[in-house]
Amino acid sequence: MYKILANTIFLGKQVLFLPECHSTNDKAFELIRAGVIKDGAIVICDHQTAGKGQRGNKWEAESGQNLTFSLVLKPNFLDVSEQFYLNMMISNSIRRLLQDYLPDLQVKWPNDLVVPGRGKIGGILIENILSSNVWEFAVVGIGLNINQCGFGSRKATSLAQLAGGRYDLEELFKLLISQIELGVIALKKGKLEGVRQDYLRHLFLKDQWNIFAENGLEFEGKISGISKEGRLMVSLRNGGIRSFGLKEISFPDV
Repeated sequence: MYKILANTIFLGKQVLFLPECHSTNDKAFELIRAGVIKDGAIVICDHQTAGKGQRGNKWEAESGQNLTFSLVLKPNFLDVSEQFYLNMMISNSIRRLLQDYLPDLQVKWPNDLVVPGRGKIGGILIENILSSNVWEFAVVGIGLNINQCGFGSRKATSLAQLAGGRYDLEELFKLLISQIELGVIALKKGKLEGVRQDYLRHLFLKDQWNIFAENGLEFEGKISGISKEGRLMVSLRNGGIRSFGLKEISFPDV
């Protein structure tokens, strides 16, 4: 299962499948430090016992029901200041994979995949290795709920719950890596603005007035865009625009 991919040019030519591990991101970093893994390699696991999400959250996933893997990239085609373009490209690739099943799928900043009113189906955690302000490696952790039908959180959902049926995990994996490879090629060709616009077109709550919170204090605003550095731009009801980084703003529930 999850063999070297024949349908790609440079991604997935080194695939490590583990029946179980704590975290595919942690395992990928271990292999990078050991010097045994290269650009485009993938670490995939049937069961993560300590999968990681954004903000230090744990990623909940039943064994053999979902896609949980990490992709190792050497994104020296981007400046360190352009890190968020990688995040946007990965989010766009996942949405494209699932859009035929879930036409309402959106990206919740910075990197959750959600269906408004029905919950979160997936997330991305990108961890970087930088040396003297040079981007050496990016480890792209991806978790997608596919066939799981029971969750501890009411905010979580899956492709099976939303669209019905059961899905071939290996086939979806191959299709997703192909989509990501197209995205990497677009970034290498400098098509950064196209990646950003695609992300903005499917951004959860964009151009909608809502109640947000900062340090527990609520305010009314609407998401108006994303800065080059990946900060969330919010227009305020009483005028002006503010920008927020990770953990600086709280959202309404999906």
